[in-house]
Amino acid sequence: MITSSALTNLGSYLPQSRRGRLLAAIGVTVALLAALILVLRGGSTRMHAPVAAAAAPAVTTKTLETMQMARGVVANGTVYAWQEIVVGPEVGGYRVAAVNVEVGDRVRKGQELVQLAEDMLAAEVASKRANLEQAQASLENAVSAYRRAHSLSGSGVVSQSDLDKLRSEELAARARVEVNKAELQTSELRLRHTRVTAPDDGIISARNVNVGQVAQAGTEMLRLLSKGRVEWRAEIPESRIREIRVGQNVTLTTADGAQLDGKVRTIAPTIESSTRAGLVYVDIPSTGAARPGMFARGEILLGQSSASMAPLSSVVTQDGYTYVFVVNEQQLVVRRRVETGAVHDTQIEIVGGVEPGERIVDKGAGFLKDGDRVRVVVGVPEGGEGA
Repeated sequence: MITSSALTNLGSYLPQSRRGRLLAAIGVTVALLAALILVLRGGSTRMHAPVAAAAAPAVTTKTLETMQMARGVVANGTVYAWQEIVVGPEVGGYRVAAVNVEVGDRVRKGQELVQLAEDMLAAEVASKRANLEQAQASLENAVSAYRRAHSLSGSGVVSQSDLDKLRSEELAARARVEVNKAELQTSELRLRHTRVTAPDDGIISARNVNVGQVAQAGTEMLRLLSKGRVEWRAEIPESRIREIRVGQNVTLTTADGAQLDGKVRTIAPTIESSTRAGLVYVDIPSTGAARPGMFARGEILLGQSSASMAPLSSVVTQDGYTYVFVVNEQQLVVRRRVETGAVHDTQIEIVGGVEPGERIVDKGAGFLKDGDRVRVVVGVPEGGEGA
């Protein structure tokens, strides 16, 4: 270290002008060294202050609790019509005179939907009725002739051969009457079939007929959603199909967010080999919220059972596994690998890895590592120390 006496002795050997400049330079150098020492001490203090503050981050904890949880099977599916009836004419070759319904109309069983032109069939019915009357008149004459001949058969005026001939004519006339009755009934039935009626109560779901076209027997004119009833068909994995029972309650959510309640109606007896899934048929109410063709996600409720539940914020995913941080009595955290189950609202089921009653980190778990010391607080403000 340079002392003042040394500086005096050094200055005695130098000229007066050079001695002043040397002393000024040495003074400036000493001042800069002192300032640098102060800066380094202050920086060291500031660097160590955040480390000390971050040594014990504030976290909140949650005790793992056992609670009753509703168990279910979640599945996707499509809404279908329970029964969609194809409505068409039973007679062909006649012009469509009127269509009395539109898509979306509710109809009753027996209600007239389509009217075909009936002029030709009405004329045919009139002709068949005239033929029947003519056959009935011929029958009456044959019956009268046979009765007269039969009454004279004992006197020998009428031979047995003539009597047999009259009897056969009576039988033939009676047969012609029956044939004409059948033909008349057929024509009347065809005439009635020009009125296409609803086979059941329901809603018109499709229309493929227009006024003026010539209808053909058996072609599709309308589609009828029987009783307006729809069902949800869910694809359930074969590993869980045994858990499903007829009568179980189902909660559905459609693509537009509508919530519906249903009930399992039946279960398909086979499994699709391509998808390894079985179909479950679920009856849903005919409120109009679910329409055939819509996608819906549902949960089939199996019952309730005990489950260890933890907040979703306490579960951390690292290296492809899920972990929670357990706080011990020394305020140190221990990372535990856990198996998770069903998610219910903001809670997740812990299947294994943590015992009920242990404290796990709730808020702040994502910023910890195994062995960290923490400071447990009741609550951490948004953006606060434990964020």
